[in-house]
Amino acid sequence: MTYAGLAAARESNRQLAEIIPSVSGDQWELPSACAGWRVIDVLAHLGALAYETVRPPEPDPTWPKIRERYHDMRVNERRGWSHAEVITEWQDYAPKQLAIQEACQEAAVASEPVVVPGLGTYPRHLMANITAFNVFCHLRFDILAPEGPLPFAVSEPTDELVAPAVEFMLAGLPQMQGPELDATVTVPLVLVLTGPGAVTATVLPPEGPAGHLTVLPGSHGLTRIRTTAVDFIAWSTKRKSWRDFCRISGAADAATPFLDCLNII
Repeated sequence: MTYAGLAAARESNRQLAEIIPSVSGDQWELPSACAGWRVIDVLAHLGALAYETVRPPEPDPTWPKIRERYHDMRVNERRGWSHAEVITEWQDYAPKQLAIQEACQEAAVASEPVVVPGLGTYPRHLMANITAFNVFCHLRFDILAPEGPLPFAVSEPTDELVAPAVEFMLAGLPQMQGPELDATVTVPLVLVLTGPGAVTATVLPPEGPAGHLTVLPGSHGLTRIRTTAVDFIAWSTKRKSWRDFCRISGAADAATPFLDCLNII
């Protein structure tokens, strides 16, 4: 179970909720660090995710297959809304989203597979970690300075906030890009994530021509990629360049294609 993911999602939501009353109308319109989205659009995205958790839509074959474009579609649907309408949707549905994700921790349903279109399949209990990742990442890297435009401060990242986000990211890493990323892993690559949320995991090459890469806990190779867990959230989502944050030991030429390709959504 991932009650830690639920606690992290609640705390990041609390931090976002505390900031909202201080944001002026002009500040909502500022470009965020998420390309193409204003600050209000980032909140619209989080509100849309919360809404769809509570009221799952019927699948539509015309929707974009690429997950990022799907998110753009949902944000675009809300571009005509007032700031108050966007804020209200998030404020109304985020607590309901967390209540559903709390119920997902129950043993009877926790291990059920859930397909997230464009992102892969996850045990139901990990849905809370996805929310923990989304809110942490968008709040700290897209909305707030220094990367984003809003000059508000939140507490320093902690193990409790970062580790659940990284847990989802490592679960998603083998699934989100498929053969594109598989082809870049030719030797075991050890990710050594330090600081808050510290963890070590190894990305293993696919086995056989139809195989896919896998991620195992611990160190199982000679090529090591060292970075902080917080920086991992930034560069593995393409918000920053991995070259500014990673130290590679071992076969750097084997790690570089993987690092260039990796894009966790």
